[in-house]
Amino acid sequence: MQAEKTIDYITEWMKDYLKKSGQNGFVIGVSGGIDSAVTSTLCATTGKPTLCVELPIHQDKSQVSRARKHIEHLEGRFANVSSVKVDLSNTFETFKSSLPEIEDKDLQDFSLANSRARLRMTTLYYFAGIHKYLVAGTGNKVEDFGVGFYTKYGDGGVDLSPIADLMKSEVFDLGKELCVIDEIQEAEPTDGLFGDSRTDEDQLGASYDELEWAMTFDGDDSETTDRQQKVLEIYKKLNSSNQHKMQPIPVCEIPQELKS
Repeated sequence: MQAEKTIDYITEWMKDYLKKSGQNGFVIGVSGGIDSAVTSTLCATTGKPTLCVELPIHQDKSQVSRARKHIEHLEGRFANVSSVKVDLSNTFETFKSSLPEIEDKDLQDFSLANSRARLRMTTLYYFAGIHKYLVAGTGNKVEDFGVGFYTKYGDGGVDLSPIADLMKSEVFDLGKELCVIDEIQEAEPTDGLFGDSRTDEDQLGASYDELEWAMTFDGDDSETTDRQQKVLEIYKKLNSSNQHKMQPIPVCEIPQELKS
């Protein structure tokens, strides 16, 4: 991939979309991971006002530290970048305490993890509303169109997706070109929704490199290794079960004769 030219192309696309939207700038949640680091740097590179928002909810300390270092690095490089921190831990606990208990704790924990993402989305749109900014999405191609590894109306609730046509490996390539801090480039990818150090690979059962391979595989399954067959199974299962996220919202179109 031609990283420098790709960066220029994305930033020009972002500036054009911003102009057409009639909005003033971008707002983005910064998590301490490579996707939000690259996307926020792309926002900054446009020269337009860019608000980086830290949204910890009982976050692992290493994630909080990486996010802060990245933001400070950006603010030092770009005069158009500002930041704000909104600790949603108490808000999350209040929400959690108001819910009825259920027997299936694993299912409850999973649903609460997605609720964290939706609280963050709501907060980002608060800032978008008061500043007339667009919410920049941080999903990459594997997450958004391969396995659906994001929260519907959480981190999937955005106004534009600058890196959604880039594989995870390509996002890392842009990260190097954009001089994202080493600490983020070297960190294991994680969604940070469970308040611990579990990685994306822990949750998905396969690495991003493996999922990229599965996403583009068009050969004969019988010629694959046992591990490759397992990865294909994981990919196909996730891709199938998460189509409701990746497809447009279905509209029930009423026959004209029922309307007359």
